[in-house]
Amino acid sequence: MSFSTISVIGLGYIGLPTAAAFASHQKQVVGVDINSRAVDTINRGEIHIVEPELGNVVKTAVENGFLRATTQPVEADAFLIAVPTPFKGEHQPDMKFVQAAAESIAPVLRKGNLVILESTSPVGSTEQMAQWLAALRPDLSFPQQMGDDADINIAYCPERVLPGQVMVELIKNDRVVGGMTDACSTRACELYNIFLKGECVVTNARTAEMCKLTENSFRDVNIAFANELSLICAEQDINVWELIRLANRHPRVNILQPGPGVGGHCIAVDPWFIVDQNPEQARLIRTAREVNDHKPQWVFDRVKATVADCLNASGKRASELKIACFGLAFKPDIDDLRESPAMDIARHIAQWHSGETLVVEPNIHQLPDSLAADCSLVSLPDALAQADVLVMLVDHAPFKAIDANAVQQPWVVDTKGVWR
Repeated sequence: MSFSTISVIGLGYIGLPTAAAFASHQKQVVGVDINSRAVDTINRGEIHIVEPELGNVVKTAVENGFLRATTQPVEADAFLIAVPTPFKGEHQPDMKFVQAAAESIAPVLRKGNLVILESTSPVGSTEQMAQWLAALRPDLSFPQQMGDDADINIAYCPERVLPGQVMVELIKNDRVVGGMTDACSTRACELYNIFLKGECVVTNARTAEMCKLTENSFRDVNIAFANELSLICAEQDINVWELIRLANRHPRVNILQPGPGVGGHCIAVDPWFIVDQNPEQARLIRTAREVNDHKPQWVFDRVKATVADCLNASGKRASELKIACFGLAFKPDIDDLRESPAMDIARHIAQWHSGETLVVEPNIHQLPDSLAADCSLVSLPDALAQADVLVMLVDHAPFKAIDANAVQQPWVVDTKGVWR
């Protein structure tokens, strides 16, 4: 069965680019999202997120009639689920959005459909989704019941793209495709090959799920090493940036750069899925998460110490002193604030500090509600001119473009080594 109409459930940082990629190849694409504002924005040919090149692709696709958005699923040949999978409680995975998405498409499923879960999920999630669908549609057969002869094909295929480069990496990167049967994998590869220039690498659903978690856990462990080095170097009065630069001259050493913590909806979350299912075995992965989760508190403590030094030297009262936080996003040059350690640090500073807290974030137009009452969003020149203490949290391009010699304030907490 060919794929004439493709439906993408969830029009966020992954779903919308994926929908746009299919639409750019002249496939009829229906995007579904519960956010009516996002739906209206897309139907105007505009986008509600910041991602290079995405706006042009969406505009063209909508104008040419290949992409539309709605709040309710409709019939299609293939359904891709790209909704959030946060954690709850003590870092247990929360699958409520995946379950809601499955329940929303169940009424419109028909024989021959393909359902792909793209959301980063614990091992076994694809099988669980298939069980939810089977319970809701007893008139259809599913892979766990009929194997290759099932009415509905189901597969897991995680995204592996870098924010800021999604429209490039979505097309060129290899995809790991884990079907519940061989037939499911074959059909999933046929779907992605509509736009994919990379390779579809086939495995089973459980391995594909673990592959995504492994990729992000690998990154998290390596970042934790760099962050732990920064703590040690601070105690030893060693410049961590110089140390890493020197160590990386070794031909088999490639240490990452430390920062204020780890954010985003992937690396800061996904390793906990492994820990939750394998608490006795995942000791290193758990420790790396704890190291990275602790880093924002360590930065906050450094800010408090720096403010104390500033007050002693300047003779100002705390209420007269201004602190400027540079960056809120979880990584450079994007607008995504999810699980951002910079957000966490800025919020703690604003709630603790009796004076004014300034925020510079060039990729947003207004502060989120959690900061709006306690902070002021200002321009980069205003922050440099007004603030007594500077806190570098995200190495956005405009911040790196400033000559370090132009930063006159002696009280700087630089978590990214931008002005060192």
